[in-house]
Amino acid sequence: MLYKKFIEFYEKIQGTSKRLDKTYILSKLLKTTEDEDIERVTLLVQGRVFPACDQREIGVAAKMIIKAISNATGYSSNSIENYWRKLGDLGKVAEELTEKKKQSKLFSKELSVRKVFDNLQKLAGVEGKSSVDIKIRIISELLSNASPKEALYIVRTVLSELRVGIGEGTLRDAIVWAFFPKVVGIFVKCPHCKNWVPNSNKCPECGSDLNTNFNDAVKEADGRILRVKEVEEIKNKEIKDYDFIICPDEKTAREVYNYIVNCVQDAYNILTDFALVSVEAKKGILSLKKVTLKPGRPVKVMLAIKVKTLKEGFSTVGKPAQLEYKYDGFRVHIHKWKNHVKVFTRRLEDVTHQFPDIVKAAENINADSFIVDGEAVGYDKRTGKSLPFQRISQRIKRKYDIDRMVNDLPVEVNLFDILFYNGESTLNKPLRERREILERIVKEKKGVIVLSTKLVTSSEKDARNFFNESISHSNEGIMFKNLNAPYKPGARVGYMVKYKQIMETLDLVIVGAEWGEGKRAKWLSSFYVACRDDNENILRIGKVASGLKEKREEGLSYDEVTEMLKPLIIKQQGRYVEVEPKIIVEVAYEEIQKSPEYESGFALRFPRIIRLRDDKPLDEISELNHIRELYENQRNRKTKDN
Repeated sequence: MLYKKFIEFYEKIQGTSKRLDKTYILSKLLKTTEDEDIERVTLLVQGRVFPACDQREIGVAAKMIIKAISNATGYSSNSIENYWRKLGDLGKVAEELTEKKKQSKLFSKELSVRKVFDNLQKLAGVEGKSSVDIKIRIISELLSNASPKEALYIVRTVLSELRVGIGEGTLRDAIVWAFFPKVVGIFVKCPHCKNWVPNSNKCPECGSDLNTNFNDAVKEADGRILRVKEVEEIKNKEIKDYDFIICPDEKTAREVYNYIVNCVQDAYNILTDFALVSVEAKKGILSLKKVTLKPGRPVKVMLAIKVKTLKEGFSTVGKPAQLEYKYDGFRVHIHKWKNHVKVFTRRLEDVTHQFPDIVKAAENINADSFIVDGEAVGYDKRTGKSLPFQRISQRIKRKYDIDRMVNDLPVEVNLFDILFYNGESTLNKPLRERREILERIVKEKKGVIVLSTKLVTSSEKDARNFFNESISHSNEGIMFKNLNAPYKPGARVGYMVKYKQIMETLDLVIVGAEWGEGKRAKWLSSFYVACRDDNENILRIGKVASGLKEKREEGLSYDEVTEMLKPLIIKQQGRYVEVEPKIIVEVAYEEIQKSPEYESGFALRFPRIIRLRDDKPLDEISELNHIRELYENQRNRKTKDN
């Protein structure tokens, strides 16, 4: 595929804020991509040349880009810096100067997706004395052959500054729409442009109103048709060679469509790389279903639903239930294969280097290969008592003084699940069997590696006592788990729930901030925080200015958060800065209020930052529907009190 064709699609995606339109355009791009480029395109459309779980970095600073633009266009570095100050975007600078460039190559070649992608990947492998010059030369070559628009996107990709709002759900649905038959009813034929498009108010192709009912859509289907009466009929059938799937009614159509979506999502939760998912999806749904775990490749953790009462915990997972302590640590997956051990966080980050003590602890697991799930909990060496997550979280990002950190902030690994054992996936084994495997192969060693404290019971009284016992050990609460359930990576399916008897906090992402005044003038000291909705939109819900400390030794400080946010600043106006949504914080509050001031429709009364949540990815911040539910429950309590 020519890079300019890819850019045309990218421009269209960038030109709309509607998730449905983005998904439709992206699906057309994927559908028209040749097999050999599908991985590259799927990564590039996310602004990446490596998947999120890959720790390699391009490692190019703005100064290198300025030099590369200079080489490609003939403009001096000083001129380029002046343009940068005026435009505030090196990508725009590259676009404008490429349009005006003084040097014109006689034999410039059209850039292909492969050429751009492979060159950018090369940047990560360049090391040594001449690495800066080599990197500048690689980028210069691309820019010399690039059109203005191509130069814009090459520079933004190198600097990780492509922001077009393509979230996981958008990419997943685009893969479904691109590579699988259209489920009639979910898709309809536009009466104006005659394209088959997702059933909504407006046609994403021509913008006309859509007013097509289910029966009319069925009549229009023409081609290779698979007729099914229920979703079971396609569960072991290859469906990619059909154009349409026709069901007896809209309800069945929705079930069939959701089944296909879930197959793609399940594959992603295991592979954690949509580029690989695209490759398998092009082969067909049976290839997606054969995707399996591989030690060394991170996998999504299974997630828990929150419950308000012990009774709700039992009713959700069933009786008897396995109860476990809910530790105040950070989630880890430990992988072993051959003579290798790797440690990943729930954000799929490789923290093997930061936690050599966890690698050492894995020696107490008697297996040739495994993937185990657990919580790493910090503790005080003098007292043996658990430390709060905030104390130990500083080890996650640490690159230096590792030995000192291991000594000062040791962790104990509390294992509670196993996903892979001696060459085979255990995902579909029931929890009771997975726990038995753990109990058989783990040699417990206090302060190093232990099994999670558990209780199997059907009694609310026993659960209450177990909860109190957990709290007395400085834990957050307890977990309820279904003894017969499989392990579902990345899913909140009710197989496990968490119960904490405290006011529920929110995990929100910082999207803006203001520089302080007076003695806080050197810090960002108030922060705009946001939740997310079902369409992956980031919506502001308030401004928080309390909870941080002025000195690092007192806890999470203004200085630390300012340092984290500085590289993420997108634009600045006066004291206000807008930042990329990457830093997640846990926020407590006195009350949720209705408010037209923020896009979410809500505001927080007396919010305060409790801690950094650098263990959580962006797709796990608090959802608007959940906040709405908290607001309604809060209102109901007030009504009862009155």
